[in-house]
Amino acid sequence: MNNRISPLQHPALAAEEQERIAAAQPAVDGVDPAYRAKATEAATKFESFFISHLLHQMRNSTREMAGEDSIFKDQINQDMLDMADNLVADSLAGRRAFGVADAILRQLLPAPTPVAPASELGNISTEKKSGTAA
Repeated sequence: MNNRISPLQHPALAAEEQERIAAAQPAVDGVDPAYRAKATEAATKFESFFISHLLHQMRNSTREMAGEDSIFKDQINQDMLDMADNLVADSLAGRRAFGVADAILRQLLPAPTPVAPASELGNISTEKKSGTAA
């Protein structure tokens, strides 16, 4: 029986696995792999915080709108619900479900520059020359 936890089952392990993979990749786009790993971790943690805060506010709103005899008005097990919300937020952030981490990384990391084949570069310079002569 295999007792090993899959990185997909635990978001913290998934983030560590992503960092390890990012650190092992060569810097093709000129970005230091260690910086890329730290930026990815920070963006994922921020997305987790964002989702956790969103869930917390949703619970507070439900509690405020609930009637006096509603089960949602009761604050029993509130700590456990907060902990469960944090785990759900970590899981969603690990999957980048909301896209917040991706948006942050687009701002922090440079966009990959496409490399054009040499044959296309020749066509571009020819078009420029013919365009200026006309």
